[in-house]
Amino acid sequence: MAGDPVAGDTAPEIGVLALQGDVREHLSALRAAGASPRPVRRPEELAAVSGLVIPGGESTTISKLAVAFGLLEPLRARVAEGLPVYGSCAGMIMLADKILDPRSGQETVGGIDMIVRRNAFGRQNESFEAAVEVAGVAGGPVHGVFIRAPWVESIGAGADSLAEFQGHPVAVRQGNLLATAFHPELTGDHRVHGLFVAMVRAAGR
Repeated sequence: MAGDPVAGDTAPEIGVLALQGDVREHLSALRAAGASPRPVRRPEELAAVSGLVIPGGESTTISKLAVAFGLLEPLRARVAEGLPVYGSCAGMIMLADKILDPRSGQETVGGIDMIVRRNAFGRQNESFEAAVEVAGVAGGPVHGVFIRAPWVESIGAGADSLAEFQGHPVAVRQGNLLATAFHPELTGDHRVHGLFVAMVRAAGR
């Protein structure tokens, strides 16, 4: 299966931005996918990892906490340097170059040439699950959990849509950056995390 650990490989050290959101679930999924995961809350912890996951949660809160913890500018700098980063749900919003409907003062890390709409599929009580075919993930559809999920309004020439649902991209990749509108960390299916671990290994960081 894509992303499964290979005998003799050193497990890449991948951080999970641990400011707010489903941090524990991402740590578990990364471990199952062959990584050595660790929480990241400080700039020096960010500097020590070879890849990073920005978890689902509340994008405005994550944005404000990233500023408060002195992480926003270091995050932007490491993305510009080529650090592999995966964002799910709120993490997708954080990786977007532009938010269609930002809250007052909301900032993003950026890096993916896309415009996203927050809560595009509805509020909490309109959350749903659906099968999603994701390019680059073998073995059939991914079980997508959509919770107050964004969708991508448009993507630029540098980004690629890996999956669509209801006519909108819900998984996007640009270089070393990967983003999904859904939460694979909640399903027990570690293939998307396996894809990301493979991206970190390929980056040789």
